[in-house]
Amino acid sequence: MPAAGRSASPAVTNRRPHAATEKSEESASPSDAKDAEQGANWSSAMGAGSIVPLVLVVTSPLLCNFMAFISMSPELSEPTLSAFTTYCTNLGWTDALTNVLYTFCLPSNVEAWTFFGVFMLLAAFLCLMPGSTRYGPATATGHVPKYTDNGLLHCFLFSAVFFGCSNLGAGLYDVGVIYDVFPPLIGALNITGLLFCLFLYVKGLSFPSTKDCGSSGSIVIDYYWGTELYPRFLGLDVKRLVNCRFSMTFWMLAGLSFTYRSFTIHGSVDYGLLLSAVSQYLYLVKFFAWEIGYMRSIDIIVDRAGFYETWGCLVWVPSLYTLHTRVLVRAPSHLSLEVSVALFVLSLVGVFLNFWADKQREWFREANGEMNIFGRKAEFVRAEYSVVENGKLVKKTSLLLASGFWGVARHFHYLFELTAAWSWGLLGNPLINGAVPLFYPIFLTILLFDRARRDEEKCLKKYGEDYKKYAALVRYYIIPGIY
Repeated sequence: MPAAGRSASPAVTNRRPHAATEKSEESASPSDAKDAEQGANWSSAMGAGSIVPLVLVVTSPLLCNFMAFISMSPELSEPTLSAFTTYCTNLGWTDALTNVLYTFCLPSNVEAWTFFGVFMLLAAFLCLMPGSTRYGPATATGHVPKYTDNGLLHCFLFSAVFFGCSNLGAGLYDVGVIYDVFPPLIGALNITGLLFCLFLYVKGLSFPSTKDCGSSGSIVIDYYWGTELYPRFLGLDVKRLVNCRFSMTFWMLAGLSFTYRSFTIHGSVDYGLLLSAVSQYLYLVKFFAWEIGYMRSIDIIVDRAGFYETWGCLVWVPSLYTLHTRVLVRAPSHLSLEVSVALFVLSLVGVFLNFWADKQREWFREANGEMNIFGRKAEFVRAEYSVVENGKLVKKTSLLLASGFWGVARHFHYLFELTAAWSWGLLGNPLINGAVPLFYPIFLTILLFDRARRDEEKCLKKYGEDYKKYAALVRYYIIPGIY
């Protein structure tokens, strides 16, 4: 599941720069092409086999339902975990949980389905907008993904259509529509996501779009991790449509929709909610500016389109990445303007420094290492690795940047992203609203620390002794002096 705009290792190649979530590679090795299965084998190593993926497939949709209920249900006195516990105790746990499932798992709202359909159709249509042609890294089978670089155009056109067709323009719907349809929308997304992942499972085994496909031998693991690396449906790149154009756009607009609904309910502006929504909108504009970089990330070049990847972007991101703003509609932050602005500025500092780190590495790549960073000649390690091309083993080289932000820690930019995420959580004022607004920053912290660990393992495997030399130059993973 993506975290927008995230990039990873300091590697540079002679192809297009930048990866938004993990290391960027010139070519995916045979082992990388099979990482969906290998990644799944962590459960086998624990003696769990298919049990852990199965548990996640069952419990993750339920968690999204429960958190939506907690954040929005008028049956709770307030959108907190303690209020939910009290509700379940008073009503009886069986009846309470049945009520949650009935409310959020059985979508009967035509408006929610219509919203979902129109939103997805517009996202698909904007994929056809013009732009320069860019390429992703070649796979082990020789497939080279081709993309049209129109992420920013999509971002601004979608925003213009959303607000222009609302009551602020043509009057077709209310700006707060995302909040209004959210409960049944979760049910619609869950049903669609689970069935679509089943379709992708069958497609990858029966009629894949490329040769980068296969089975682990386990139905559960294949459903969870996916069977195809680059699926296309109706001529569209499934990963780009779902991961970027749907989930990130939904996240980008949801906060502003929630802010509008809060204003219409309470008659005043909640500074914490407004500035959190604006900060996240800008953060996701940055994501679309770097969308091609994301298409070179581990989410795209390693993780296959299965439950983990596709359901996660269809349901988990819209449901839980918007939680810290959605909860503020019922429970305003009550933060002062001064505190809200301070946290807003802190979040923008995190977004800007993350952007700067990405640009610093991009400039380094474009200069092939021949440049100064912070007034000093860039330091790097030349690392060799091998890939298979057309059945032959080919040696290639990456430059591992060890200067600037990338010389402080190997994933120093993760710290900037976490700065923004925790600022958004604090704008939800957990002192009065409890832990619910902190769900996203806590989840992201766990995710990024785990990604850093995964990236270290992959880079050590890929570069070997050369990566050990780089690690000796850049000692820390994320937090200088600590980790």
